[in-house]
Amino acid sequence: MIATALDILSWILLLAGCGFVLIGAFGIWRLPDFYSRLHPAGLTDTMGAGLILLGLLLQAETAMVAIKLLIIAVFLLFTSPTTGHATARAALAAGLRIWHAPGAANSAPKGKDDQT
Repeated sequence: MIATALDILSWILLLAGCGFVLIGAFGIWRLPDFYSRLHPAGLTDTMGAGLILLGLLLQAETAMVAIKLLIIAVFLLFTSPTTGHATARAALAAGLRIWHAPGAANSAPKGKDDQT
């Protein structure tokens, strides 16, 4: 009975993680600029992979496999948002401009280097 419940919960987590990754891939494909695409990429790494790893954790038969999966999940939890932030800052420092819809008012605050 417990094994069946764990299998069902594991499949739910695996499918939710895969769904999250697919939605994130669609967002990367659909969004207009680099900064907008960076957001679903970071979410996909953090949430999608995290849910998949939790689903795999429930299927782990040995403690060593479970510990390795937990280490990977914690590593992704801390490195994925940091990587996304560093990538966005590097793109901004390189001069990559933020996209604005044609005809939309620019409501973003001006940066220290933005004199327009």
